[in-house]
Amino acid sequence: MDGPLLVLDRTAGTPIGVQLVEGVRRGILGGVLRPGDPVPSTRALAAELGVSRSAVVSAYEQLAGEGYLEMRQGAATRVAQLARDGAAHIVRDAAHPATSADRPSAPDPSAPDLSRVTPNGRSAAAPATFRGDSAGGAGAAAGEDAPAMPEAPAPRIDLRPGRPSTARLDARAWRAAWRRAAALEVSNDSPPRFGVPRLRAEISDHLRHARGVVCAADDIVVTAGTSEALSLIAATLRLRGGGPPTIAVEHPGYPSGRRVIEHRGVQTTAVPVDVDGISLEHLRRMPRPADAVMVTPSHQYPLGGRLPVAARLGLLDWARDADALVIEDDYDSEFRHLGPPLPALASLDDEGRVVLVGSFSKVLTPALRLGYLVLPANPGLREAIAELRDAEQCPVPGVAQEAAAALLASGAVRRHIAVTSRDYAHRRRLVQAALGELPGARLSGLDGGLHAVIEFDAAGTSDAVVTRLADASIAVAPLADYSAVPGDEREGIVFGYASPGDTLLAEALACIRESILDAHTAKR
Repeated sequence: MDGPLLVLDRTAGTPIGVQLVEGVRRGILGGVLRPGDPVPSTRALAAELGVSRSAVVSAYEQLAGEGYLEMRQGAATRVAQLARDGAAHIVRDAAHPATSADRPSAPDPSAPDLSRVTPNGRSAAAPATFRGDSAGGAGAAAGEDAPAMPEAPAPRIDLRPGRPSTARLDARAWRAAWRRAAALEVSNDSPPRFGVPRLRAEISDHLRHARGVVCAADDIVVTAGTSEALSLIAATLRLRGGGPPTIAVEHPGYPSGRRVIEHRGVQTTAVPVDVDGISLEHLRRMPRPADAVMVTPSHQYPLGGRLPVAARLGLLDWARDADALVIEDDYDSEFRHLGPPLPALASLDDEGRVVLVGSFSKVLTPALRLGYLVLPANPGLREAIAELRDAEQCPVPGVAQEAAAALLASGAVRRHIAVTSRDYAHRRRLVQAALGELPGARLSGLDGGLHAVIEFDAAGTSDAVVTRLADASIAVAPLADYSAVPGDEREGIVFGYASPGDTLLAEALACIRESILDAHTAKR
């Protein structure tokens, strides 16, 4: 690329980083920079403009998150292929931090002009209805989260929850981790029953940094995702004897988790949630205390509340009085967008009653099928888990465990969380700008994580919206599918915003908005 990319106005009140983003964005939308064109390296552009490299890196990362640039490890950063004009217009408007009410209708005149840039050289899908259970707890795989629909064509834009973005995954570190695992001596035995020691140590270190949970490697049990973790816990309750065990679950809550528990022959009983999470009042009023309770305290799934510290301590008091376990599903806790993180229940437990369940499916990819349990100081529970693993063995291949350990040790996971957190926070702003104020609808669930919820006032709105979106080949999940009580379903939809690029997301958000407005008009 010949000539200066843009000219910065250091006398303007607009921050340099904003000028960089606005200038490159306007050049792309104006056709000065075309799809496939390389942009200068961050080092070269920073030197040319006399700004810090970190400012250029941040600008490029934001533009990549918005879908304007394609950044690949070891390759030049290039202009992305934008979606159709309508979607690009929405991305342009929603990319600003201003609210939908005060977004500017014209470009900021203080932003730099890209007129001095000189580049080098130069469907509609078949209707389908996407229904059924959708994504659930801490990093459960997409196959266990999303409904199995072999008869339906793949949606053009898949907004079903539980699907993270893998676009920014460090491919070089990923391949290096698998090469390292493959280079190890081939074992002639199954992996250790609780998992490969090196991976357990790395998970322990990861939890200390990411969640403030101090645990030893010996406290970790490697699992094949959240489903296998919950299956193990349910099976240990069966070993206790003394009648059929019961696990209290959130209503609405994680449907795949309920199915796994019930498949193990353990009963579930529904406890309603309020704005913060599970209702302790209803839990305490149960005629017969449950043997365990499964909660998502950091980001209630799907409604998004988070349990205050006082309620967390109250839940531990209930567990002590009821002699029960607390299953803490640490669902997408790595991604907080609003408010400081709260301590994990496991970090508050001093009586050995909290079992922490987590995975790397939301952090990295569901394809890894890698999760973990953090066992409390409870000898009976440890012995029961060991007995089960002696019979069933660890289902995660040893080479996959070694690769995951290498990836964690390299720091790539921590870096990936940092960069995707910024991407998800940006996409959250796109959701708020497009859907924040709609008649007869309430947007929630956005304090953290990878999904949002829209609840409707009028009966029948969910079916109308889901069907309209399916006709456009856009998949979302009905909120009714999360009900733990038949006949007590809520009107609403649940959708993820992490996986699609910004231009596709903007197109889908525009269609969601139009569908809700049309449904509201029809109900009047």
